Formats: sequence, C-alpha cells, structure tokens
Amino acid sequence: MTMMRAAVLYDIDDIRIEERPVPELRDGEILVKTEASGICSGDVMPWYIRRKAPVVFGHEPAGRVVDVRGSAAFSIGDRVFVHHHAPCFACRACERGDHVQCATWRASSIEPGAMAEYFRVPVTNLGDTIRIPPRVEAVTASLVEPLACVVKSLRRAQPKRGDVIYVIGLGIMGLMHVALAYARGFTVVASDFAQARRERAQALGATTFDASADVIPELHARTNGRGADIVICGPGSPEALSHAIPAAAPGGTVLMFTPLEPGTPFAFDQSDAYFRDLSLIASYSCGPDDTREALTLLAGQIIDPQALGVEERPFADVGLAYDDLRAGRAIKPVVTF
Repeated sequence: MTMMRAAVLYDIDDIRIEERPVPELRDGEILVKTEASGICSGDVMPWYIRRKAPVVFGHEPAGRVVDVRGSAAFSIGDRVFVHHHAPCFACRACERGDHVQCATWRASSIEPGAMAEYFRVPVTNLGDTIRIPPRVEAVTASLVEPLACVVKSLRRAQPKRGDVIYVIGLGIMGLMHVALAYARGFTVVASDFAQARRERAQALGATTFDASADVIPELHARTNGRGADIVICGPGSPEALSHAIPAAAPGGTVLMFTPLEPGTPFAFDQSDAYFRDLSLIASYSCGPDDTREALTLLAGQIIDPQALGVEERPFADVGLAYDDLRAGRAIKPVVTF
C-alpha cells in the first residue's frame, strides 16, 4: 500500500503530519498530486473546525492529475483546480443557480482533504474541476475557491453603478473584496484594526478607517451623510454585524460573509432597519460559475496574489503557517508541496 503525508487538524492548537494511505480510485475518478493548498480563514474558527475534527483540513487545492481510473474527463498530466463540493446540476436548487443548497453539493467532498500530498476526486466533484492555464502558477490557482466566494458575495449584494461599498475586516477575504470591487469601478471604503492591513487595502484602491475609532461619522462624511450602499461584514462577530447595520445607507444592503457561532444571540433595531428599507443577506461559499469566473480573474491578472499578501509556506511548516494565520501574523499562507 502506497503511503502519503497529510496534515490532520485535531484542534486549533493541534495539527499533526501523519502517514495515510494514498486513496484508491473508483471508475471515472482521478488522483491529484497536490502542488499548493491555501489555509482558509474558516479553518481557524474554533467552533467551526471543532465540529469536524479530527480532519485532514484544507479545501483550496491546485495540483496535477497523476492517475485516472477508467473513462474520465481529465488526463494524467492535467493541472487542475478542484472544488471540495460540487452540485448535481439537475435539482431545483441547481436550476435556480443556488448550487450550495443542492443536497449533492453539501454531501460531496474530496478524499481525504486538500492538505495532503494526494487526494481522490470523486466523479461528482469532477463537475467543478477546472484545468489550470499553463501561465497560472499553482499558488495563484489555489486562490480560485476563496476568490470565487468573493465573486458570489458581490453578485448577491447586487451593487449598482455609483455605489459605495464598505468592507469591514481586511483579512484575505476583505482584501479580495476590496480588490475586486475596485477593479469593477466601485468606490471602496474599508476598516480594520491593523494599520498594515489598512495600508494594503489603500494600495488596492480603498479609502480606509481605523476600526478602533468611531467609523460611522467618517463614513458619513465621505458619503454625504448617507452611509455605504453595500456593507460587506467580514468578521463573524456580533460586534462587527452591529457596526455593519448602521453603516448602511437607506435602501442599502448588509451582506453577512461569515456566520456567527450557532446560538449566538444578536439583536438590532428592527424598526430602524424597516424604515430605512435595509436588506440583510448572507453569502455562503460558491458554485461552479463562480469558480470559473475566479480563475478567469486570476489568469487575467485582475487579482494579484502578491498585492493581497499571499505567502508560500512549505508543507513541513503547515502547523506554523496555521498558527501565524490564527494569530494575525499572516494574511494568507499557501502551503506548497
């Protein structure tokens, strides 16, 4: 039996590199040798990851096909991005474009996870597996999944010409929101506690506010007293969401990009939100249309990984890279194999 190394997450402070069997293929499946895999900000949310642990974590892989069983749409040598979930394309949710609500999407997965030297791609997941263009490096391709989540987020927010978009939190997902919204011609403002992250957002085109101060007066001063037409609430905390709602302009939209921990109480002035005609919406993960658009953006260099703060880390240091992200010392570690 051929063995491989995999990073197993037992808890947020307990990651172990273990030997695991290389997954065996079934008919129509492919085996991918991982070249790069990002650590997601969701991987460091304690309540979220503890529901799954122990688990071979990671869901942002780019790699190369090294084995194919039977008839498959990919060949040995193909460089691919693989989404960890893929829909059936036939149910009512898929017909509506709500791929993440498809039962197949939620049940599908790669084996054992992306933070391993090899992973098996079931036939279902081939529905959201994309060939990587030759000019796109593996580290760049590993950003397809997180960028696709941002593509979906802005699509759901439905910004209109002339809108001001306010991004709360400037981790990698907030910075991606800034970069994509600015590239699409919107006025972008953003806030964060860390000066270095604010400076990075400024370089991407945003006007920034120090989140340790009262941001609302500054925001109103820059928007003729209205507030932001679209507010992207990045952090999954009641404090961030409590700030996002009053930051929205009348008729505006507040988008929850990260969930609160289940059972967390949250109260807001519903009457105020009602008479201001606010929309409170969520955006969860992404689907096949989003991943394809994300790869196009990366291949066209519309989104620059270096400008976002992406850094390569060797697989042997996966635990250190995880700790750096959790402690805020890194913006986006991508593990290379």
